Amino acid sequence: MFRIRRIFDDALPIDRQEISQVQQILRAQFPGIRDQDVIELPAKLRHPQKYRFRHLLFVANDARGTVRGFAVVAHEPSLRVFYLDYIATGQKLSGSGVGGALYERLRDEAAAHGVVGIFFECLPDDPDECESREQHRQNVARLRFYERYGARPIVNTAYQTPVTPEDRGLPYLVFDGLDSTKSLRRETARGACRAILECKYNYLCSQAYVEEVVASFRDDPVRLRAPRYMPAKSPTERPFQRAARERVLLFVNDKHDIHHIRERGYVEAPVRIAAILKELEPTGLFRSSDVREFSESHIRAVHDSRFIDYLKRACQNVPGGKSLYPYVFPIRNAARPPKELSVRAGYYCIDTFTPINANAFPAAKRAVDCALTAAEAVRGGERLAYALVRPPGHHAEHAAFGGFCYFNNCAVAAHHLSRTGPVAILDIDYHHGNGQQEIFYERSDVLTVSIHGHPEFAYPYFTGFEDERGAKSGSGYNLNIPLPERIDAERYRQTLVRVLDRIRRFGPRFLIIALGLDTAKGDPTGTWSLVARDFEENGRLIGSLRLPTLVVQEGGYRARTLGINARRFFSGLVHATFGPTANERAAAKSAAPENRK
Repeated sequence: MFRIRRIFDDALPIDRQEISQVQQILRAQFPGIRDQDVIELPAKLRHPQKYRFRHLLFVANDARGTVRGFAVVAHEPSLRVFYLDYIATGQKLSGSGVGGALYERLRDEAAAHGVVGIFFECLPDDPDECESREQHRQNVARLRFYERYGARPIVNTAYQTPVTPEDRGLPYLVFDGLDSTKSLRRETARGACRAILECKYNYLCSQAYVEEVVASFRDDPVRLRAPRYMPAKSPTERPFQRAARERVLLFVNDKHDIHHIRERGYVEAPVRIAAILKELEPTGLFRSSDVREFSESHIRAVHDSRFIDYLKRACQNVPGGKSLYPYVFPIRNAARPPKELSVRAGYYCIDTFTPINANAFPAAKRAVDCALTAAEAVRGGERLAYALVRPPGHHAEHAAFGGFCYFNNCAVAAHHLSRTGPVAILDIDYHHGNGQQEIFYERSDVLTVSIHGHPEFAYPYFTGFEDERGAKSGSGYNLNIPLPERIDAERYRQTLVRVLDRIRRFGPRFLIIALGLDTAKGDPTGTWSLVARDFEENGRLIGSLRLPTLVVQEGGYRARTLGINARRFFSGLVHATFGPTANERAAAKSAAPENRK
């Protein structure tokens, strides 16, 4: 898990510490770098007027403040160009996603500054110009990566002209037009080339050399090399792509599929995650990140330790490939639970269809890690994060599991966030969120709201009534809206508007959505009939709160429409949270009557 932030100067101790780490990485990753260039970095940030370029530094750091990667970019305002001077990750972090996240942040920053594009250098991918096979492989990988964004080397120039006779393997000058349909003009390229050679290589290049290379840019518009690694794409194919900071940070439980109950009728299956990801990944609305591991203390903060210890031990004792279902419910003497683990299952379980098996505990623990990692991201400044997990969690109470749920992912995340400020949990699963209600029933710092099928006909049957409003200091901080067995989309929206008004009055710092997609038409566990456009509208209504929001996956079992409904929900949520994209605003402006005269 990491975040990306801009460092403006070295005035603060934390910034000085991270600049020092950046300098260490520069020396380690760029052995040929001049010591002067490393030492001058703080001065370039502090005194931009002393340099032709205005330098910007972005760092990717983890929760401990360790710099995992950085990018230094130079902005030339008069030319309206960015020059990417350095981008690097710490050692042994290749493939971690840090470099890609940094580059996407730079593209967003470039668009925000209104530049025509980003120039940078890449070593050649011509085998004859590489010193070894390994170098060739690395150069190819680097150019392939940038080509994904439409960035390609400028051709038909003398940019690679050797400065001295022994020079070989000099870098290409690469240009990223930021998905614009406009071509790079010759004068802009010449200006950028002159600035790079005169500022970055003034100690190497004579003025005559600079003039020769600059004059070699004769094509207008400038030509880029044909795509070599990726299919050619028109820049207009994705005109409304979201900036990286306007996407949902996605965390997927990478251990969910070990929990697979291969029995007829068990609908909480791994295909649910696959169906959702299939629809979400092509949208451009998400950016994936790694899941951290957290200690069990976070789970014990909301769940009974005896219950946790029992579940761990019982799961370890079930033979591989077997499942144990509760069949005895010893409610008569709660002080003396049965000794036999198989019999004691009913002591902690609320139903007969949530099994214990060897993989239930590790899968459920990883789901909690997922929710906590996403919560940390939201607490760190992300606007939207999505914990795509299974098993789900909203039926798990303080000392009980059931309803396919073992640990309450939403409750653990909410308790964690509540240390920073008040939290609202909005449960929009078809079934009542009895777990959150029971865990926070006497607390006023976490508002629990649930819209669900009435317990007269819907699981879990014994909670979710309208008069359950909280107790003691939590009185008035639990809101249940039980709805009839058959409702239309308009009735649901009216209810949602009502509960959103209650959330606004509560004034939370964070919002957690227990996202149940089992309210959909045809879901095998529900009776309602919401369709894709309804999920989009509901997402838009929730997004209108404009709160830092964590979405945690709960139910939803009709694989045929599960992914589509998830995609439409997030489409509405993102659009309401961030508004239209820059390209959408530009398109709307150009379509306005006053601009068509």
